[in-house]
Amino acid sequence: MDAVLLQLEGIEKVFPGVRALDNVNLSVKRGEVHGLIGENGAGKSTLIKILTGYHDATKGRFWYDGTEITHMTPRHAMDVGIACIYQELNLFPELSVVENIFIGRELYALKNMRILDRKKMLAETIALLKDIDPDMNPKAKVNALGVGQQQMVEIAKAVHAGAKLLIMDEPTASLGKNESEKLFQIIKRLKEKGVTIIFISHRLDEVKRVCDTVTVLRDGKVIGTSPIAELEIDDFIKLMVGRTIQQKYPKIAVPLGAELFSAQGIRREGVLHDISFSVRSGEILGFSGLVGSGRTELARAITGVDKRDSGAICIDGKQVNIRTPRDSIRAGIAFLTEDRKRQGLVLIQTVEFNTTLASLNRYKQRGFLQLGQMANSAEQHIKDLNVHPKSIRIVAGQLSGGNQQKVVIAKWLLSKAKVFIFDEPTRGIDVGAKVEVYNLINVLVKNGAAVIMISSEMEECMGMSDRIIVMHEGRVTGEFNRNEFSQEKIMYAQSGIVQ
Repeated sequence: MDAVLLQLEGIEKVFPGVRALDNVNLSVKRGEVHGLIGENGAGKSTLIKILTGYHDATKGRFWYDGTEITHMTPRHAMDVGIACIYQELNLFPELSVVENIFIGRELYALKNMRILDRKKMLAETIALLKDIDPDMNPKAKVNALGVGQQQMVEIAKAVHAGAKLLIMDEPTASLGKNESEKLFQIIKRLKEKGVTIIFISHRLDEVKRVCDTVTVLRDGKVIGTSPIAELEIDDFIKLMVGRTIQQKYPKIAVPLGAELFSAQGIRREGVLHDISFSVRSGEILGFSGLVGSGRTELARAITGVDKRDSGAICIDGKQVNIRTPRDSIRAGIAFLTEDRKRQGLVLIQTVEFNTTLASLNRYKQRGFLQLGQMANSAEQHIKDLNVHPKSIRIVAGQLSGGNQQKVVIAKWLLSKAKVFIFDEPTRGIDVGAKVEVYNLINVLVKNGAAVIMISSEMEECMGMSDRIIVMHEGRVTGEFNRNEFSQEKIMYAQSGIVQ
């Protein structure tokens, strides 16, 4: 039998304006645990989608189990034994464990009459769970199970479907220590039974522990594949980073003023753990961290979007009571959300409507809105921010991503905010528009505002920040001034590894 289960040669994937994968070669042996690591945006998710049939490769060849695959579909992937367990579990919460495992593959006592053989399905589920989670109640509804047990149901479902290749995408991201240990034991047992596993994780210590081989992706390219025994965590990080920050971030030096914003002891049960920090006038404070680190949750707790259990917030040295987003706006805090299409803009409304939405009180006089003043303010701001096309009458949903982001910024400039929280400020916009957004951030701090920038792009965070705070699982694990910035240090802190 061929020792190689999966072979990729020269795989490329091009989206409009983006080369997500570039000449990727990958070989995965039968019965091994193969680690796949890389920074955010390295191409891991795109590669998974090609393997599972959600994307076709633009170029290249793909062999699985000795057969060349010319066109993979999700159904075909399931039929040949390729399964993926994503971070977002794909289960039916109102159905039982047995029903989730057998859905789409039901057993019938009388097939012609479509009468289910529930007794046999239960017996097979009990036998299956002996190797995966013998303590689990097969009759329990999935929504009554913890995240760790739900993940075990996903694994049982894949094994029952005959998975030969099991892809685990950040499998421990939502698990506690004990649940993670349980998962590692299951991985070991699956390997002993001949199941091949691709293990994708930002937690490099876990990769080192459970994998036999590791492949490093960077900017859509394979940097190298090595036996795990030949590499240490330091080697992983050097391979993942491997570059210096290019001069594509127009950071300007601004004298820092007095403390403008501070948060003390921000806590939300199970999500945020006693987080304190401050930002000065003229400062850009970057927040770095992996998926699930709690960065966005912190911004939502500060601005009253989510309820916090405890913590104090001060503006200009005075404590402010923020319980709702309206309180946040009144206090002078602007929150530019990650999802501008659903949370930052009303896409079916005009640029004028969106620009003035957070500042309507400024235009009220004797109970009526001063529509002329609103239009003049909107026109001035889209002119200053170089929004294209230069019309306040155009519907926001018709603008490009970069111009939509400018409209969001215009909205908060009109609100007279002092503190700006940018969550993924350049996600989904092109390189030219990114530079324009960076320049707008420069203008804000030059005019005395304080900026908090949450970014998954390490280069962006390092390129634009005066200081960076790193979070891991709802806790601060590192803080670095600009002269201390190091991709290696930040990556260690992102992984929760204390140096």
